[in-house]
Amino acid sequence: QHYFIQSNLRMSSIGSGYDLSPGQFSPDGRVFQVEYAIKAVENSGSVIALRGKDGVVFGVEKIITSKLYEEGSNRRVHSIDTHIGAAVAGLLSDARAVVNSARNEAADYRNSFQVPIPLKTLTKRLGNHIHQFTVFGHLRPFGVSILLGTWDDTDGPKLMEIDPSGTVRGYYGCAVGKGKQNAKTEIEKLDLSSLTCRELVKEVAKVIYSVHDEVKDKHFELELSWIGKETKGTHQLVPQDLYEEAKKYAEESLVDSDDDDADM
Repeated sequence: QHYFIQSNLRMSSIGSGYDLSPGQFSPDGRVFQVEYAIKAVENSGSVIALRGKDGVVFGVEKIITSKLYEEGSNRRVHSIDTHIGAAVAGLLSDARAVVNSARNEAADYRNSFQVPIPLKTLTKRLGNHIHQFTVFGHLRPFGVSILLGTWDDTDGPKLMEIDPSGTVRGYYGCAVGKGKQNAKTEIEKLDLSSLTCRELVKEVAKVIYSVHDEVKDKHFELELSWIGKETKGTHQLVPQDLYEEAKKYAEESLVDSDDDDADM
């Protein structure tokens, strides 16, 4: 009996026998298929979102795996409704399904009540939908984390995240993907409440460039979008002139950082 208990615990620590269904707990209280879904997000390119005093800015490190890739395709920033923007990390096909579900919820709410859906209501409904895929044996969890942001004159900016378990969290600054830890360290240095969206665009680009791993992932495409007072509450891609300015700022900051390291 003692051997059986030891063997059982050893199996539970590696997932063997307890990862066949998302509806099954291991003896130590873990749901392995949800953990595997979170791992899929951690293997994705970095995605960050920052909430400033007048809006929210999204930034994506979209890894390019082929020279034949067409620039601008398979975007990871999306508009859920005109007043809500999103950025996704994880499996791209899963991300499309989650984004479509979010858009359907937003459209249904607008059709029913003739007003745009509040972000809190959307994240609650979408979180419940994602959670449903973690409790039934014939389904599998979405390998996606989605960041959602909005702004209006009454409540100001709001930023929220939903992870593969369906958990919803509110943030001032959030990072997911393979550069998550380093990005969080950089974000914590910023005084987000005092920065405008224009300033945040540059900081987002700088963080994405600083966490990019040039050894493992040589090429990437930077995606930037924003929603705030400057866009009159509409989610949009960052204008091309500001995009180029932010990209130049990030590249110069990276060079300066490398020079400082060399001097040391």
